[in-house]
Amino acid sequence: MTKVVGPFTKSSYSGQQGNCVEVAPTITGGRAVRDSKNPHGPLLYAAPDSWHAFLTGVKDSR
Repeated sequence: MTKVVGPFTKSSYSGQQGNCVEVAPTITGGRAVRDSKNPHGPLLYAAPDSWHAFLTGVKDSR
């Protein structure tokens, strides 16, 4: 299993609402994503290339 190495953070656009996702860096350079309402719940892991492709898609509105 991939190890989370940084703190989980959420977007500044989230405000104080509880319906957010949080993201943290992993030891492999990828990211771990979790539901802010369930911080001890399951994590979704993305490898570095997958995370980069996801961000590119979001920026390009795909």
